[in-house]
Amino acid sequence: MDAVPPDEQIGGGGTEAAHLCGHDLHTTIGVGVAEVLARLRHRLTGRVVFVFQPAEESLSGAAAMLDDGVFARTRPAEIHGLHCGPFPVGQFFTTSGFGLPGLDRGTITLTGPDAAARAQRLAAEIGALGTVSPPATPADLERLVSDLQIPHGPLERFVFMRVQAAGAEVRLSYRCWPEDRYVEIRDSIRRLARSSGEATVDFPDDPFPAMISPVREGQALHRHLRQTLGRDRARALRAAIPFSGEDFSLFLDRVPGTFTFLGVRAPGAPIESSYPHFSAFTPDERAIGHGVRAMAGWLAKRTHA
Repeated sequence: MDAVPPDEQIGGGGTEAAHLCGHDLHTTIGVGVAEVLARLRHRLTGRVVFVFQPAEESLSGAAAMLDDGVFARTRPAEIHGLHCGPFPVGQFFTTSGFGLPGLDRGTITLTGPDAAARAQRLAAEIGALGTVSPPATPADLERLVSDLQIPHGPLERFVFMRVQAAGAEVRLSYRCWPEDRYVEIRDSIRRLARSSGEATVDFPDDPFPAMISPVREGQALHRHLRQTLGRDRARALRAAIPFSGEDFSLFLDRVPGTFTFLGVRAPGAPIESSYPHFSAFTPDERAIGHGVRAMAGWLAKRTHA
């Protein structure tokens, strides 16, 4: 269904797209849950529909599915997603009130004398608006996983900025949290551009929306997992991951639901083996069974809700 392009692979990726995000596991778990529920259909009082979403990495798959009327016939009451994460295999991290940031893109075109040199300086100034950097070492990854579990911690507010000068143009993309900071950051970028001389700033689209799991549904899932799996296997993220986006947000904008991370880190394995997009990503396939059992139980329960 999906693969990570070479320029998105971390830590010495290859030259071709590769399954480094767990979408092959996601699809396998989805098929497994469908098989379990099909066997239990005589006990279900509702209906469960499975959707398999392409083009997640480019933030275009969900929009295309909605344009094609994916929900027009079934009209679901709620929707639930599961994604691999760098946590111990078999642990589940719910995202009630949190999730993943959206994305904003823009281009600044400079004119006049020394436009290329000014573009380089402007790119550095805009880059300084960023407050977080991508994890580059195993220690960085461990720190990130820890920070994600701290309420009101270091990731309560952040800006993840990518910016590049190309001739007289400055191209930028960034993610931020909370989502309402896009207005503030766009204003800061325009102010810096004005101070650099003759420049035109273009933000061609509204920012892509953040994926935020509704609190009520997220808490309901969290309680269910704790009751059925135990407290040690059901945990909660308290912050958004700065470096990733997810167009599942377009589904959650229309239908309430949940988005949960499934741990795929094998015992004793280095953390980069379970962190999506790293070239060393080798998830523990025992996560498949954990995902099938947990989500089949949750969806069976929701048909009676």
